[in-house]
Amino acid sequence: MGKEVERKFLVSSTAWRDLVEAEIRILQFYLATAPGRTVRIRISDGASARLTLKFGSRARERDEFEYPVPLEEAVEMLDFAIGRVIEKTRHHVRHRGYLYEVDVFGGALAGLVVAELETPEDVPDEMLPHWLGREVTGEQKFYNASLALGGIPEIAA
Repeated sequence: MGKEVERKFLVSSTAWRDLVEAEIRILQFYLATAPGRTVRIRISDGASARLTLKFGSRARERDEFEYPVPLEEAVEMLDFAIGRVIEKTRHHVRHRGYLYEVDVFGGALAGLVVAELETPEDVPDEMLPHWLGREVTGEQKFYNASLALGGIPEIAA
């Protein structure tokens, strides 16, 4: 079992784009959700797939289990997706030794850009990059399961 400890931020500028180290095209969908738990499939670059189970309702920390899934089976499971299939491009960006994952959403969620910082450390605000906007950690409407099942949140950095 792994612990996912993350913070989420809206992104307020495009200054991060010059710092991109890698890009991953992601299709992500949910097979089940309930308060404090989700079951999802993520297909990365059309080449590999993972099943992820997340448990917990604390804003910054959840239990997470991940397993590889044969790509053909993941594609078949698209028929069982609940809500919308999330399309996004994940960009890896480093700032002051920390890896930020900047997700640029497409499809029905086009225009939404969210950055995640996964670290158990408390990174002081003055160490955060200037291109981050408002912190949305703990705001459920910005979590992927909510984006798949609910409406599109107001996008205001």
